[in-house]
Amino acid sequence: MNSNHPAFEGFNKDAFKFLEQLSLANNNNTKWFDKNRQRYELNLVAPAKLFITDIGQFFNQLNLSIRTEPKFNQTIMRINKDMRFAKGAPYKNYFLIHFGRFKMDSEFYVYFDGSGISYGLFLNNTIDDELFFNENLIHFRKEIISFCEKYKINNKFSFNKLDKEPELVVSKFNMNKHFDLLHATKYILLEKNIKKDEPLASSVNFLSTAVKTFSSLYPLYCFAISKNPQKLIEEYEDRFGIMA
Repeated sequence: MNSNHPAFEGFNKDAFKFLEQLSLANNNNTKWFDKNRQRYELNLVAPAKLFITDIGQFFNQLNLSIRTEPKFNQTIMRINKDMRFAKGAPYKNYFLIHFGRFKMDSEFYVYFDGSGISYGLFLNNTIDDELFFNENLIHFRKEIISFCEKYKINNKFSFNKLDKEPELVVSKFNMNKHFDLLHATKYILLEKNIKKDEPLASSVNFLSTAVKTFSSLYPLYCFAISKNPQKLIEEYEDRFGIMA
């Protein structure tokens, strides 16, 4: 742990209240946001940067291609919408922390809204020169199924497809049962949820919980970022062992 910065101590419960209030039509405007900007900065942005700095040390050991700078447009999505391309309310009613290599890459994420926290792995299953999940699903079906069993991914995450909004597909994803369903989905979310009233949502222990969860998902992530995912997994196991 780097002693040159304050340690992450959890997210304030008011973070969820702020997002819940921001989602109301009468509040989603610059006047209300400016009045409540300090709440946003203190209860979302500041702890998010501490969280990113602390968990960034884990990601840096995991894979140096994953962005870990605690900055907007790097690991923090701006809450204000780009009104050149959006209409209506000027602010998103959620707050997103994400760890990937570039925009729309497969990535690890932590998502906040008025109901609590969702966190897990986003998989981009579209075809592109720097995206490999679609191709690897074809070539490494048996290996992917095996690693999901080995790292105890099955039945631990919900499977959601992402369009304009996330849509639940399966509440308990199992690669053995749902491989073909996953293969047919362009944008995939494998996630866990914490309700805002659960102690973990505002606890320092969320950091270690996220590390453990992302560790178990990393072998699957390797199939999204490399033509040779098994080499990445072997390197991971040599350094960390099986952390699931």
